[in-house]
Amino acid sequence: MTATDPRAADRRTPPGPPVRRTPSLLVQLIRDRLSLVTSAADEYGDAVRIAIGPKTLYLFNHPDHAKHVLADNADNYTKGIGLMQAKRVLGDGLLTSDGDLWRAQRRVIAPVFQTKRLASQAEVVADEAGALVARLRAHIGHGPVNILHELTDLTIRVLSRTLLDADLGGFPTLGRSFEAVQDQAMFEMVSLNMIPSWVPLPKQVRFKRARKDLQGAVDWLVRHRDANPTDGDDVLARLIESTRGEADPAVGRRRMRDELITLLLAGHETTASTLGWSFHLAGRHPEVWERLHREAVEVLGDGPPRYEDLHRLTYTAAVLQESVRLYPPVWILTRIARADDVIGGYHVPAGSDVLICPYTLHRHPDYWPRPEVFDPDRFDRDRSAARPRYSYIPFGAGPRFCVGNNLGLLEATFVLAMVARDLRLVQEPGHKVAAEPMLSLRLRGGLPVTVHAAR
Repeated sequence: MTATDPRAADRRTPPGPPVRRTPSLLVQLIRDRLSLVTSAADEYGDAVRIAIGPKTLYLFNHPDHAKHVLADNADNYTKGIGLMQAKRVLGDGLLTSDGDLWRAQRRVIAPVFQTKRLASQAEVVADEAGALVARLRAHIGHGPVNILHELTDLTIRVLSRTLLDADLGGFPTLGRSFEAVQDQAMFEMVSLNMIPSWVPLPKQVRFKRARKDLQGAVDWLVRHRDANPTDGDDVLARLIESTRGEADPAVGRRRMRDELITLLLAGHETTASTLGWSFHLAGRHPEVWERLHREAVEVLGDGPPRYEDLHRLTYTAAVLQESVRLYPPVWILTRIARADDVIGGYHVPAGSDVLICPYTLHRHPDYWPRPEVFDPDRFDRDRSAARPRYSYIPFGAGPRFCVGNNLGLLEATFVLAMVARDLRLVQEPGHKVAAEPMLSLRLRGGLPVTVHAAR
C-alpha cells in the first residue's frame, strides 16, 4: 500500500469551526475571504475543516500538503470551487479545463512560452515599458493617476504583441471588461450558482456587456490574421490551426474564444497585480525604492533594458519575489478530490473541496520569520537556501504550474526597473490600500499616485 492509501491510515478529520459558526463563516466567505482563510489557519493549524452550509472545505497549509495535492498526487484532483463556477463565465479555457482537454490545450500553447523565445519578446516588453514611463512622465506636476489602470493597459498590450502579433489598442475598454468577468465569476462562486444568469442584477448586466466586448475583440483578432497572414508560430496561429479540424465551425470559434479570453485575462491580470503590489510596497519603503533606483541606473544606464539585463537586476527581482510572497496574484488554489485521500494524516473523502492557499502558506511563521514584514532581502540566496520548495508557490506548482510565468517575470522586472530609474511615485494620502481576493488578488480601488521625476 502507498503512503496515501486511506486503508493504511486512520480516518481522522481535521479540526475546524463548530457548526454554530456557520452564519458568520458564510458572511466571511462573501465579504472577507482573506480573513476566513487566515483566521482558520491561525486558530486551527495546518489542516482545517470548514463547513459552510452545503459545502465542506478542507484547507491545508503546509509545504508537504501543497506538494502532495499539486504535484505528487495531482492526478487525483480536478479544478475546484471558484474555477468550476467560472466555467459559465470563461468557458473551457486553459484555466478551467481538466483532463484530456486541458492536456491538449497545454500542448498547443506551452511552446509559445518557452524560455528560448524570451529574448525576442524582451524588446517588445522594453518598448511598452518605455511607453508607460513616457505616459507617466506626462502626469508630472498634475493630479494623481491610477497606476493600476496604466498597468492593466500595459500588460494587455504586451500580451497582444508578444502572443498574438496584434495591437488591441482599438479596444480601450478591455481592462474594464476583464474586471466585469472576474466580478461575475466570484459572484457565481459565493452564490453557489443559485442566481440565474437572466436576473438583471447590475453585475450580471455588466458581465453580459463585457462578454460581448471580449467576443468582439476575439473576432477582430481572427479577421485581422486572415487579412494579414504570417509565417509566425504565435498563440493565435496555433489556436487557428488547432481548431481548423472542427466539424462544426461554431465549436471551433467557441474554443478559440474561451482560450484567448482566458489567456488574456490570466496573463494580464496576474502581472498587473504583481506590479501594483510591488509599487505599493516599495513606495512605502523609501530605502527600498532608492535601492531599486540605484540598481536600475547601474544596470540599465540611460537605455532600455535588454534580455541580458534580466539576470543582473537581482534586487529588482527580490522586490518582486517579496511582493508576490505577501500578495500572490493567485492567492488560492482550489481542487476537488476524485478519490479518497490522506493529507497530513487526515482523511479526505472523494468529492471534497480542497484548498491550498499561497496567501496563508507564504505567511507560515515556521518558514517565514516576521511574515507580515516586507523584506526583499529574505530572498538573498544564503537566507533562502534552506526554505522548503513548496513553502513558496506564487505561480502554483506541479503540472499546472503557470505556463506564462517567465514572460510575466520578464515584464514585471523591466517595468519596475524602468519606472524606478526614471520616476518617483508618491501614493495619495488618505487612500486606503486593501486586497480584493477575486480570481486574482487585486488592489481594491486601484493605486492612485502622483508622479515625480527621479531625484
